[in-house]
Amino acid sequence: MKIFRYLILVIALLATINNRLVAESQHADIKAEITKRHDEAVKRLQDWIAQVSIAAEDRGYPEGAEYMAKLARDAGFQQATVINTDGKPGVFATLDAGAPKTVGLYFMYDVKQFDPSEWSSPPTEARIMDKPPLGKVMIGRGAVNQKGPEAAFLAALHAIPGAGKKMPVNLVLVAEGEEEIGSPHIPQLVRRPEVLDALKKCGGVFMPSATQDLDGIVTVNLGSKGVIELELVSSGEKWGRGPAKDIHSSLKAMVDSPAWHLVKALNTLVSED
Repeated sequence: MKIFRYLILVIALLATINNRLVAESQHADIKAEITKRHDEAVKRLQDWIAQVSIAAEDRGYPEGAEYMAKLARDAGFQQATVINTDGKPGVFATLDAGAPKTVGLYFMYDVKQFDPSEWSSPPTEARIMDKPPLGKVMIGRGAVNQKGPEAAFLAALHAIPGAGKKMPVNLVLVAEGEEEIGSPHIPQLVRRPEVLDALKKCGGVFMPSATQDLDGIVTVNLGSKGVIELELVSSGEKWGRGPAKDIHSSLKAMVDSPAWHLVKALNTLVSED
């Protein structure tokens, strides 16, 4: 019986090692293709940085959305559609790899405003510069937030079929052009019937981000936070124990304070962790 259990463990271990070796072999082919396409990927990012879209300045629309759609199609998405909203247009794209699972992608194609006089090189030229101790880096508006990480993801989509491999998942891409002003119209984008139907098939949503440290270690975030703007009104009269009008603070011992109720309500929005 012990020998039988031992054999099961050995077989399981060998299967794990074999799967790992196969995965490493597949990854090696893809990594080689990425290296081969390095200059092409860098040029793609530089061209994208040159296409500036700034929502706060109404600059680069709809050109930015059209460019985003082209990038998606070039990366293998079978369809990429520019979708108009009451604000800046978004992009919806799908890549059907015939895989059993689907992953959603969130992209933003807009960038923050900039003052060229504050930059060491023109922010739309994406020049390659030496920056000790980092070495060669690209300097441009959007190189980090957010076109650089997104361009790296697109580079992987170019490399995988280029290496003769198949995508392990299907992809649903939603790209917006108003992230830097708080995404006021993204609900109109994601609630479009065709977009919502596609997103419902996703097991999760991934946002490429610049989280590689100086040692080359990459961190994948498993969650994100959003932005909400609202006004809370606390009425003592409505709950029956507070004042119906302004009263002296000395009466707090007898009458509940709407201000303190509001403070307590705000305190429930966050926890210790």
